[in-house]
Order: sequence, then structure tokens, then C-alpha cells
Amino acid sequence: MKMRKIEMGFTEPDMTPMIDIVFQLLTFFMIAINFENTKADERVKLPKDSLAKPPVIKPEHELVLNFGYQRSASGARQKPVPEIFYNERYVEVRQIMPDLEQEKRVMERLHGNEIIKDVTVLIRADSEVPTGLVQELIKKCQEAGFTKFSLRATSEEV
Repeated sequence: MKMRKIEMGFTEPDMTPMIDIVFQLLTFFMIAINFENTKADERVKLPKDSLAKPPVIKPEHELVLNFGYQRSASGARQKPVPEIFYNERYVEVRQIMPDLEQEKRVMERLHGNEIIKDVTVLIRADSEVPTGLVQELIKKCQEAGFTKFSLRATSEEV
């Protein structure tokens, strides 16, 4: 019996399913990842500190207050007084009380009257904001009923 030699050619696998899987994984991880800076405001230039580190446990309930200066595209201050960037508008420290009280009422309505003692006020203050104004903001928050505070800084690159 005569045997014929069968030539084996190289067959290229279909990569379409592999590409589909890669895109699905990318989409999944982009959606599932916890973006820590979702409430971060790029207008606030946080102070640098060698001891700064991210919190080990993220608070369940938090109120984020971005506190800084309105700046031009070049980075120059447009106003001499720092303001809180709150709900797409600028509010000075001495005028923040009605907004804090409204936040408190909304949180109490959503989570019950005892929630305020569990809310952490996260203050992201620009490095150029005077310490006295940050203290004044904390005092206003305390007057509104908030008792837990956290200040943010970025770690220094060594």
C-alpha cells in the first residue's frame, strides 16, 4: 500500500474570541475598581507630608469638603480668599453653615437620626489655605453636629 505524504500547513488560530475576552476583562476592572479620588477636586493642591498615607478603612459615611482657591489656567489665584467647592459653586467658610445643616438633614433622612455621629468630614484643603481657616471650617462643622474629621495630604516622593 502506497502512503501519501500529507503536508501539514500552519493554521492560524482565530484571535477574535481572545480579543473579546480581553476587552470584557478590561471593562470589568474599569467598572469594578474603587476610584478613591472620585470626590477629589483637581483645583485643590494638597500639602505634601512624608507621613501621609491613605486610610486603612474607608469610612462608610463621609462628607467631602474641597477647600482652596479659584485659580486661572496658569495657576494664579483669582480671589484672595479661599473657598469651599460645594455643589458646583464656591462658598466662603463663614457662609457654609446652611449647606452643612442641609447635608445633616439629608443624611438623617436617608440613614436615621443617629447617623451624624458616624459621618466623617473629609477636608481636602489646599496647601496654601491658612491653618486658621481650616480650623474655622472644622468649628462650623462641629456647630452643625459633625464630630469626626479627616484631613488629606499627599505623600512626599523620596
